[in-house]
Amino acid sequence: MNINFDFVPKHYASRTHEKMKDVLMDPDGIGPAIHYYMIRGGVDQKNITVWEPGTVSGEYIKTYGHYHIGKLDENYNILFGEGIALLQKLSVDKNGKMIADHIEEFQAIITKLGDEIYMGPGYGHLLVNTGKTYFITLDNSPVDFEERDPASFPGHADYEPVKKMRGFAYYVIEHNGKPALKRNHNYKKILKEDLGGLEVVG
Repeated sequence: MNINFDFVPKHYASRTHEKMKDVLMDPDGIGPAIHYYMIRGGVDQKNITVWEPGTVSGEYIKTYGHYHIGKLDENYNILFGEGIALLQKLSVDKNGKMIADHIEEFQAIITKLGDEIYMGPGYGHLLVNTGKTYFITLDNSPVDFEERDPASFPGHADYEPVKKMRGFAYYVIEHNGKPALKRNHNYKKILKEDLGGLEVVG
């Protein structure tokens, strides 16, 4: 067996509370030092993500959220815990450029152990830990550790539209002891939405 260990130090990544302030409902809220941890598989292995449980000013711990440039799609498998996946597709202008505050389609999906969530090309996505334990997923998004020419690499992640809008179209919050949605009013329009049966608060 011939394995290249050169990229092992790059496998681990984490998202700190300081970085997550960009997209929190309450950027001044108190949260864990690290919100989630990633073991990135590179090109030939899958990725593992582990979320801390808890909330920041009532908003459940989540990933930052991103879109993919290009035609990349992903599958997420739920390995442990309880969560909600948020998917949204932005409208585009006549030049094909995404309009950051105008959503063509939004979807909230309540997940359970064993579920597989498909993230289609062009859809931004994030996942939220709504349980009292770690939330753990496995996904098949390729990660480039400079093994290949970046110009040939499919669909890198774009975080800027999410940062600009301070999160997705809805925040997932704890309300009366269970998950609910709260609208992010930085978004001006949502043309189509499936809220997964979740209550909207505020």
